[in-house]
Amino acid sequence: NIPNEGSLFYGPIQQGNDNWNATFFCGSCAVIRRSALEEIGGFAVETVTEDAHTALKMQRLGWKSAFLDIPLAAGLATERLVLHVIQRTRWARGMTQIFRMDNPLFGRGLTWQQRCCYLSAMLYFQFALPRVAFLTAPLAYLLFNLNIIHSSASLIFAYALPHLLLTIYLNSRMNGRYRYSFWGEIYDLVLAFHLILPTVITMIFPKRGKFNVTDKGALLNVGYFDFSVVRLHVIIAVLLTVAVIAGIVRACAHDYFGVDPNVIALNVGWGLYSLVFLLAAIAVARETRQTRKTIRIDVEVPVVIHYASGISSRSNTLDLSMGGCRIAVPDDRHLTDEIEEIELQLKSGSISIPVQMIAHDEQAIRLQFEEIPLDRRRELVRVVLARADAWINPPKPQDNPFRSLLIIIRCVFDLFWLTWKSRRENRRLRQEEARRMEAAGEDNVA
Repeated sequence: NIPNEGSLFYGPIQQGNDNWNATFFCGSCAVIRRSALEEIGGFAVETVTEDAHTALKMQRLGWKSAFLDIPLAAGLATERLVLHVIQRTRWARGMTQIFRMDNPLFGRGLTWQQRCCYLSAMLYFQFALPRVAFLTAPLAYLLFNLNIIHSSASLIFAYALPHLLLTIYLNSRMNGRYRYSFWGEIYDLVLAFHLILPTVITMIFPKRGKFNVTDKGALLNVGYFDFSVVRLHVIIAVLLTVAVIAGIVRACAHDYFGVDPNVIALNVGWGLYSLVFLLAAIAVARETRQTRKTIRIDVEVPVVIHYASGISSRSNTLDLSMGGCRIAVPDDRHLTDEIEEIELQLKSGSISIPVQMIAHDEQAIRLQFEEIPLDRRRELVRVVLARADAWINPPKPQDNPFRSLLIIIRCVFDLFWLTWKSRRENRRLRQEEARRMEAAGEDNVA
């Protein structure tokens, strides 16, 4: 239960941009004045991030923008890591294109504050190369005995370590409800190896590449580990593991190898720090099943349950979607009496929907909606998706860096535990299938 990746952008960052009249729209969630759009000649199509580029063009001509800090709409997100990488690669390429073709630092119409805000958004996607350099830097000394920092270990501990700790603390205090500590490292590491080539090539050849819409809304029937997306991550993780082990061996026999134990300790600590977050980034490639077709909203609506026997009872929904709902258990009747229909009690009237029970426990009953007539479906859309508070969630608890780090370490542990567990289960299923086929073959022979 952590803030999602977009919380920081659609929170403090866009609020800050709005303070300087530099907020820009992202995708379809925007209302644009037609006269402003006509004045710039329509949507910007020179780059693949047409939304930010269109906003930049309008603000160059003196138009103002406003950011509403309330979630008023929801859209589909990528279900798989490979699709997420493709989407973010397009964003990185598009922002790099704007930087090269319509750089906010140059040209007329923008205040210096607006130029800084747009520049910050564009330069963010150049993080890939520095991130990979920081990640692999300990390998130089631990594997090849090369000093890449012209300084003593004590000076680095004295200056770099306090800076690192203070950065973590300040980010936690400032943005602790929007981005938990250390998770930014994982978000960046997941993408870093995939963004280096597109950003470098686009910086040199800004007109290369074409626009493509990312697939969304798909289902995933089985969970699996997407090794193809994290192949480079795994290679670097293996190298870091070997380097850390080699560093520990050299530290234990530092007199024999003639090395400074403090330098070894610095690089081993650096390598372990990088390895933990790299393993967490690899854990993201473990895809879980995605079988829910429609988004589910937590909402309490009075409901009347109609049983096959003709008896009705009252309860309330725990959540609602366009495909089903979860209702609080009023009694034990559902164990022996089939639920045929539910009636949602709304201020504008009631909606009767035929249902089928999917599962139940002591607290709730899960129901799937049967075929719904169009007029009732329209009303259900209004109830589930069009409520003013449909997408407003309570703010996340304030970040605790230590708790955040423990959650990440647990995720890394879960990667290996769940992978081993699923492999053992798959092996068991294959053995059972082989035994059944063998038994069936013996029966045929008999």
